[in-house]
Amino acid sequence: MALDSARDMSLSRTAMKAELLDAETELRLAYAWRDERCEKSLHRLITAYMRLAISMASKFKRYGAPMNDLIQEAGLGLMKAADKFDPDRGVRFSTYAVWWIKASIQDYVMRNWSMVRTGSTSSQKSLFFNMRRVQARLERESAAAGGVLDRHQLRQMISTEIGVPLHDVEMMEGRLSGSDYSLNATQSTEDEGREWIDVLEDDSAQAAENVEHQHDTEQLRAWLLQAMCDLNERERFIVRERKLREQPRTLESLGQELSLSKERVRQLEAAAFGKMRKSLENQSREVHHFLL
Repeated sequence: MALDSARDMSLSRTAMKAELLDAETELRLAYAWRDERCEKSLHRLITAYMRLAISMASKFKRYGAPMNDLIQEAGLGLMKAADKFDPDRGVRFSTYAVWWIKASIQDYVMRNWSMVRTGSTSSQKSLFFNMRRVQARLERESAAAGGVLDRHQLRQMISTEIGVPLHDVEMMEGRLSGSDYSLNATQSTEDEGREWIDVLEDDSAQAAENVEHQHDTEQLRAWLLQAMCDLNERERFIVRERKLREQPRTLESLGQELSLSKERVRQLEAAAFGKMRKSLENQSREVHHFLL
């Protein structure tokens, strides 16, 4: 932490010592970078406005991100602005760069606020950075007028004020209400306290279910084998080739091998399935009768 603070101070001091560019010099540097890709001109332009990037980064410290990381993101936004700046538009570079710096910092803050992605749409982004400020103002105004807002009224007013859907306000309110917690954290301060992960329901099959499933599978396999034994050799061959192969054969290929028409193979297949169905029904009735 001390090293980070020292690095922040060093960056700030370096930025404050950088030259201040007048409009003419700024324009000349911008043209040199855009038209000639002069890296010295780019470096001079970036260095001159690094103090702006640091100033903007400091406004986002309340979101808990390290100041050094915020400054790095602000610097990336500044470089993107320099790369996309068009000096022919007659706008000062600082005015243009502000939007790129702010966007870069905001994206970083939202990416690192929570393990769960906080939001990606423009309305969610606007809510993330403005909802608490707008909420506090609305509550102050209501208190000054002698009224009290319930949660639903407050959400509706925030939705109208920021210009976003009500369901986005409700979603963002829930996400901003708490931070991430480890499932391996203990439920109490005691060393032997149970971890939160221990109270999660186990969705995997229990031992009794596994035994029952295995028994049913073995029973079904036995019935199918018995049903196959009730077929003649040609019918068993057709069933194996049509249903038990990884890549089932076509009626046409079986017909060529058996010297039969495709339609005749289809009829034999249907007859075989009919026999197997009848065999399975008889076996299941016998088991049901035995259980009764």
